[in-house]
Amino acid sequence: MTEQLTVSVLGTGIMGSAMARNLARAGHTVRAWNRSRDKAEPLADEGVQVAGTPDEAVRDADVVLTVLYDGATVLEVMRRAAPALAAGTAWVQSTTASIEAVAELAALAREHGLAFYDAPVLGTRQPAEAGQLLVLAAGPIEPRPQVAPVFDAIGARTVWTSDDGTSAAATRLKLVANSWVLAATSATGEVLALAEALGVDPRSFFDAIAGGPLDMGYLRAKAELVLTGRLTPPSFAVRTAEKDARLIVEAGRDHGVRLDLARASADRLARAAAQGHGDEDMVAAYFASFEGEEPARP
Repeated sequence: MTEQLTVSVLGTGIMGSAMARNLARAGHTVRAWNRSRDKAEPLADEGVQVAGTPDEAVRDADVVLTVLYDGATVLEVMRRAAPALAAGTAWVQSTTASIEAVAELAALAREHGLAFYDAPVLGTRQPAEAGQLLVLAAGPIEPRPQVAPVFDAIGARTVWTSDDGTSAAATRLKLVANSWVLAATSATGEVLALAEALGVDPRSFFDAIAGGPLDMGYLRAKAELVLTGRLTPPSFAVRTAEKDARLIVEAGRDHGVRLDLARASADRLARAAAQGHGDEDMVAAYFASFEGEEPARP
């Protein structure tokens, strides 16, 4: 039988709420905290204990799982929570953050004697809700049995990248993967925008590439969201995607690589957010292609 743990989930957005539900369904005791408590309250109906403060949420926890907006937010919240944790508690850090932020978080973990795991995930709303995320993990070997039940509850597979969470090896891989996702999403939006501008039925493009090396399930899935107007609820929101794109650009710059596509994606996402699409699915960056009045759906 899987060991039953007390797991604290800090951050109950799209990913965090799904993770909390799956942990509870796996039989773990789950406490959740979110800055806006109303976003966490629905989890109470599924057996999750909703806490009022981060330190209340993590008290007596075996594992703390952070799924917040960015590295700075995680640092702020964990500075409040860490003093309530016993030395040796495992901290699974799943927020997509910068390489530098992971180093700061690892330093905070060392200060409090916590076992630190750099463990971002690949996947969006649907795989998160199904417990089918891909967990990218880096962290010490000896305490891994303590976090394995958590990874098993939230993910279909765990890829270990390093036995040193402070190296940000998992975050580095996540940024590389996200650079591909963002490029593909931006390309999808531009294909639809160009088709709209040239009076081409976008489905004729899909017919032309069907079954060939240019065909891609992700392209079709994202395009369908625009074509049918199903941009909410988002699988991954425009605002969050812009944040990740900026992280990718910064990581490339800091390591001597110019990432023109990632920078352009970040700018497109920012324009879409300014146009009012910030809380829609990231493929809504499609609308950033148009100047003036937005077009009807393709």
